[in-house]
Order: sequence, then structure tokens, then C-alpha cells
Amino acid sequence: MTESLPETAVVRLSRGSFDPSLFAEVEALNLKQAEYLIPAIKALPGLIHWYASLMPDGMVQVSIWDSVEHAKQMETLKEMVVIARGEMEALGVKFVPIVNPRITWTI
Repeated sequence: MTESLPETAVVRLSRGSFDPSLFAEVEALNLKQAEYLIPAIKALPGLIHWYASLMPDGMVQVSIWDSVEHAKQMETLKEMVVIARGEMEALGVKFVPIVNPRITWTI
């Protein structure tokens, strides 16, 4: 069954990379950050889904929002852009620019 999404839905894709020797530290920080990020993100309007994942040399956060305007709330969410990003960058994580493309079809 295909999920019904608003025509304005977007995917927010955030990606970061790091030296594989830092995996344990990044993983521990990622779990710690979930404690304050989850309630802050859930309080924002328009969130449909959020997925966070780690690989030995990188991290990906994929979220689905009902509109690009709602996805862009993340650009000013203090818990994300100041605290979490700052902590990750201090560990050596390097982020690429975040994109918010519109969803054109689903399965």
C-alpha cells in the first residue's frame, strides 16, 4: 500500500562524513543527541517521518515534511543547528549542504 503524501511533500537530506576511527565517539554522541533532538523536532509542524542512520564513515538523516517551508524550520532549530551540529563538527564530522527536494513519486 502506497502512503498518501501531500503534493507539496519534500525529503530533507542531511549527510555528514568522518574518519572511521571516530565511529564509536560519533555513535555515542548521536544517541545522546537523540534525547534532546527528538522532542524538539517532534514539536515542529509538518514532520511526517524522520530517519537517522550511521555508517562506519558517515551519517545520514532523512526526513519527510509536508512542505519545503516546514522542512526549512530545521535551519533555525537551535537544538540542531547550534548544539548538535556544533558537537558533531567538534568531533570532526564534516557536513555537505542540506537539500529539500520535492517528492515526485513513492512506492
